[in-house]
Amino acid sequence: MINFEMADPRVGPSSIADVHISPDHRRALVLLVPEGSEQEQAATIEALNHAKAFLKQQLTERLGLFKTPDLRFEAAIPASLGAKVPQILKRIKKGRPRE
Repeated sequence: MINFEMADPRVGPSSIADVHISPDHRRALVLLVPEGSEQEQAATIEALNHAKAFLKQQLTERLGLFKTPDLRFEAAIPASLGAKVPQILKRIKKGRPRE
C-alpha cells in the first residue's frame, strides 16, 4: 500500500521492518527502512505520519477489522546509516572487506 498506492510525492520507496503493537491494541509503531538521502527519508516518515488516518481507514476496510490501532511511523535505522545500506549490501554480496 505504501509503495504502490500513496499519491503523496514525498513518500519514497521503503520497506516495513517491524510493527510493534501496544498490549491494549490501541497503538502500533511501524518501523520503516526508507530509501534515499536523509532529507528524502525524513520526508517519507513525515508524509506517512501525516497520512496515518487514510492508512488506518484502508487497513480497517481491507482487513475487515472492527478496531484498528493508531499508527505511528519511525525509521528502523538512523537516516545516516540508511543511506549507506545499499552500499553495505553490495560489499557483502561481493565479499569485499571494509576499506
